[in-house]
Amino acid sequence: MRVANRVVLAPLAGIGNWFVRLQAKRYGAGLVVSEMVSSFGLVHGDRRTLREFLRIHPEEHPVSMQLFGHDAVVMREAAAIAAAAGADLIDLNMGCPVRKVCKTGAGAALLEDPERAVAIASAAREGSGLPVTVKLRPGREPGDRAGVALAHRLVVEAGVAGIGFHPRHASQQHSGAPDYALARELVESLPVPVMLSGGLSDEERTRHAFAESGAAAIMLARGALGNPWMFGRLLGSYAGEPSPDEVLAELEWVISMAEEHLGADRAGRYLRKFYPWYADRLGLTGRSREPLVTATTTAHARELSRGLLAAATPLAA
Repeated sequence: MRVANRVVLAPLAGIGNWFVRLQAKRYGAGLVVSEMVSSFGLVHGDRRTLREFLRIHPEEHPVSMQLFGHDAVVMREAAAIAAAAGADLIDLNMGCPVRKVCKTGAGAALLEDPERAVAIASAAREGSGLPVTVKLRPGREPGDRAGVALAHRLVVEAGVAGIGFHPRHASQQHSGAPDYALARELVESLPVPVMLSGGLSDEERTRHAFAESGAAAIMLARGALGNPWMFGRLLGSYAGEPSPDEVLAELEWVISMAEEHLGADRAGRYLRKFYPWYADRLGLTGRSREPLVTATTTAHARELSRGLLAAATPLAA
């Protein structure tokens, strides 16, 4: 599969639903990846998983559906369900460090169970008939290179089409400096594309990591939250910082999409984690940001944002 460019929206657990992905596409992302979806939830017909997590907007293609799980038989069926829902690729999470995921044998736990990992990747490819990529880390603890060895096995034995690599160990979570030199080792030793994530919080760091690693593409995650303009700046289609009215217009779009996706009541609760990102982009600090970041309903957030827009827009002479 060919994509339009080398800037990708990374999978964002609990965040990367269809409208977040569509937002990234609107600003130029060449590929978008879904939030982490349970293979067991798909196979067991969990209503929320099927209704919300599998929803794909027609304008977000190509889109990769990220699945996680520890059972190859279940993964084969789940990958088929994701393909039938319209996914263009399947991505497998073998790097999530969260305890509740790892204790089931999924996520980063698969770094220490390569036979199972290879079986799961093979099953996903066979079940979906789509290209399969795998997101992983170097290992569980500093110095561990089990993930590097696993990447090679996944390509050779499971026919994986690409690797997403976060060069921090699972125990580091999102702290510490990513090892981009290790990423380059992997890039140079694998015959498939490697997409880099981790530490890409602004354009300068992203360009440096891209050059140092030699990766085929970069995957923006937390750096792009509330900041879709980052895609445009990296791709040369947007310059500078957005004006306050641009930021508030984007926030209004997000609120509307969340209401469409979840309904007004659930959207009001869900968006509480989004508002601080836009408050940061507006430069709000201290007391000035408090009303927005604690808004309890979408109607309240809209009222506040319109007030902010009026304050930020100069009156005509």
